[in-house]
Amino acid sequence: MKEQLEKIYENATSDLTKASCINDLDEIRSKYLSRKGEFNEIKKNLKNLSDEDKRIVGSLANEITQKLEQALKTKHEEFYKKELDAKLAKERLDVTLPGKYIPRGKVHPITSTTNEIVASLQSLGFSVVPDAQSPEVETDYYNFDALNVPKDHPARDVQDTFYTTIAQNIVLRSQTSGAQIHAMENAKPPIRVISPGRVYRNENINARKNNFFHQIEGLYVDKDITFGDLKGVLNEFIRIYFGSSRPTRFRSSFFPFTEPSAEVDVQCIMCEGKGCRTCSGTGWLEVLGCGMVDPNVLENVGIDPDVYTGFAFGMGVERLAMLKYAIDDIRLFFNNDVRFLKQF
Repeated sequence: MKEQLEKIYENATSDLTKASCINDLDEIRSKYLSRKGEFNEIKKNLKNLSDEDKRIVGSLANEITQKLEQALKTKHEEFYKKELDAKLAKERLDVTLPGKYIPRGKVHPITSTTNEIVASLQSLGFSVVPDAQSPEVETDYYNFDALNVPKDHPARDVQDTFYTTIAQNIVLRSQTSGAQIHAMENAKPPIRVISPGRVYRNENINARKNNFFHQIEGLYVDKDITFGDLKGVLNEFIRIYFGSSRPTRFRSSFFPFTEPSAEVDVQCIMCEGKGCRTCSGTGWLEVLGCGMVDPNVLENVGIDPDVYTGFAFGMGVERLAMLKYAIDDIRLFFNNDVRFLKQF
């Protein structure tokens, strides 16, 4: 059996010399040292030997096993280092080379303008209504009826409003004003909210109009709210947004859901009020519409107009962005022309 052990060790050493990779070493280990390996088969037969032979053969078997284990370990380290060096040489990276330029996306000017307007109004105490209270697909009750818009009002005509085929009287909202009805139905005064969002109107597209754009509606309802409060809020917002004190004027206007109503102009940014092509020679640019909430609107949502008053205002995000950045065509916001967008 001693000669058998030496012969197995000689064969294992020969196989080890021929090995060329770590996988070969794994096969050698399995062949000679595993539970079913040749050395273990020898050890199983030790029970048939005399005590003296058990001691001699057992000692030799352990010695040969340890020598083979050490030889496998040494060879494994050699192959591992060799394979690692080859891998590092293949994947060599010069860290001193300049990196590849990867263009980074930027916030769209409409999104940044919306965020700026919202932040300005939040600083004045307004909070944003939840998305559930400002749906883009509305019933004509919230889009028109509850806002005191008469059945025969031109805005309800299919030429101005997108009616859907989902169900009868379901529309794509033509204004974010419907959110104020949802807000007043879900809260009691005092209510001070804003509702930014997308709106849709069936209009011809040109440099000044699009059939899809963005608005921000504001509403404040409480006791003893006056038109003076409305003017104070809007003048302060315009000061914050345009970055300096800019003259404003309130012109009498009409909106079905506010009474009295007004449109707000700011002094022309291009000519500083002297008159130019942008302001059609008037020296003024319209920025938003506003007014005191009509008592009928308050009654529609169960708020007593004899106890509470309020004001509302609405502005077009594209309009304000065009004024601030001197953009003369609303379509530029939607054409996805990188030459235009990268300026922001």
